[in-house]
Amino acid sequence: MKTDRELKDLWIKFFTKHGFKRIPGYSIIPENDPTVLFTTAGMHPLVPYLLGEPHPYGDKIFDVQRCIRTNDIDEVGDSSHLTLFEMLGNWTLGKCDKKEMIKLSFEFLTSPEYLNIPKERLAVTVFDGNETAPKDEEAFNAWKECGIDKVFYLPKENNWWALGGGVGPCGPDTEMFYDTGKPKCSENCSPACDCGKYLEIWNDVFMQYYVKEPGAKAEKLARPNIDTGMGLERTVCVLNGAESVYDSGCLKNVIDFIGSKANVKYKDSAQSIRSYRIITDHLRSSVFILGDARGVTPSNVGQGYILRRFIRRASNCARNIGLDPKYFTEISDIFVDEYGKDYSDIAEHREFIKEELIKEVEKFSKALDEGHKEFEKVIAGNEKHKEFAAKTGEKVENKLSGKAVFRLYDTFGFPFELTKELAEERGYTVDRAEFEEKFKEHQEKSRVASAGTFKGGLADGSKQSARLHTATHLLLAGLQHMFGKQIVQKGSNITPERLRFDFNLDHKMTLEELKQVEDFVNDAIARNLPVTSEIVTLEKAKAEGAHGTFTNKYGDEVKVYTIGDVSKEICGGPHAENTGELHHFKIVKEESSSSGIRRIKAILD
Repeated sequence: MKTDRELKDLWIKFFTKHGFKRIPGYSIIPENDPTVLFTTAGMHPLVPYLLGEPHPYGDKIFDVQRCIRTNDIDEVGDSSHLTLFEMLGNWTLGKCDKKEMIKLSFEFLTSPEYLNIPKERLAVTVFDGNETAPKDEEAFNAWKECGIDKVFYLPKENNWWALGGGVGPCGPDTEMFYDTGKPKCSENCSPACDCGKYLEIWNDVFMQYYVKEPGAKAEKLARPNIDTGMGLERTVCVLNGAESVYDSGCLKNVIDFIGSKANVKYKDSAQSIRSYRIITDHLRSSVFILGDARGVTPSNVGQGYILRRFIRRASNCARNIGLDPKYFTEISDIFVDEYGKDYSDIAEHREFIKEELIKEVEKFSKALDEGHKEFEKVIAGNEKHKEFAAKTGEKVENKLSGKAVFRLYDTFGFPFELTKELAEERGYTVDRAEFEEKFKEHQEKSRVASAGTFKGGLADGSKQSARLHTATHLLLAGLQHMFGKQIVQKGSNITPERLRFDFNLDHKMTLEELKQVEDFVNDAIARNLPVTSEIVTLEKAKAEGAHGTFTNKYGDEVKVYTIGDVSKEICGGPHAENTGELHHFKIVKEESSSSGIRRIKAILD
């Protein structure tokens, strides 16, 4: 029986032994990145280094990274889907020795000192080749040399990795699967099937190519890389032969706690199993988001909207099983006790997490009251329509439209099941098909908004984005020059067209103050100051006055960007080579972002 902690420790031990350096995990809230709401993979913050930036820790690195993915949120409740997971990753930068990486993967998976999986229980897939790249015979032969019999060639849809949107580094991969021993579903059964015979546990990506723009042909990458990723919870589930990811470790502890407080037992029905799991998953994700150093709270936009959805969905599931939401704070303590050991910001925000959970549960309770009133309005409208129809001889069904039911869900957080239950009490049915159609439309819009390419801090790797990134450093320096060093970055969002910068300030800036900041930045631009970088120890960076927000995320060595005599910041790049490239800086808007936080939007023209 393996625990999450044991697998993490084995990962750290193995890659340290093989000369890789451990890097600190990043915040779950991406920095400077407008394209995703959360850090979705271990490689996400590392893209600048995959594109050639030298990493402070060298060219062989590994980590344990907290991630959140919301694309499959509606699948949560089954045996394997989670919104939050920990990703075990390692990278070789500037080199792509497939044979070496496959040998390391094989050793970690099969060695008695590590995972001790019999090689007969492993199956792997490799790229079958197409017009972009040839069949990956190198990877195929490397696995055969390791003694793996079940090696499958699969097409691009299965064994080709690229950034979302298809622009950036890309290449073939090899995926490792655990053979559960279940019979083949057909003669052609392979890891590409969904029959459950093969469960994926690891993925080695060989970044050998690069796509410059949408629709362009992939070109060979000058500095190829290897990126690997192993999902912690799913791998532990496989190693333990567990029925689901909720059957071990901290997740099981929470399931057991809920069982001790709820009126409905865990396995009373398929619905109760799903409700227990959704509460467990969504509250864990909420703890990680609320506990993050970046300070996200429930709201109607961005990360705050997802957080609100997590808490309210958990509250509705609690209602389904007779669990008082007051126990959410005790559940949060279980998670903080476990994960605060690895993520100090979560431990530091224990009380804040509980306070925000309580506030949001209370708001949801009020929203439900408002939803009840709105439901009565819908019923009253239907009754009036029936009265009018009776006079004209029109036949009207006792059915609530899916559009009306979806509005109750989307605007008031009124769960479909609750609307259906109340409608039936009043002699009505609901148009489920229309509701699901509206729900799918909403789901697709959310998917588009939360997906997209990720470029490790910027919308893309273009020169214009790099220039705007440099402009944010000058902007912060200007704000600190005017208001003092207590001004810090609270968020940043950069595209090739504009920058958006959040910072702490207790008042709306005057037109004069905005003009002074603009002039400060443009003076630095006019002086054509050099933008230089160096890798130094964190202690030296601090001693030299380098500015760095959330320094608990940094390791022993950091990259410091200096802009003449104006700015010195800990940062990962990329940047302009000198300020003259920025031409002219213009603030187009200053507004409130949240309580005590102001937001500036600016462009370069």
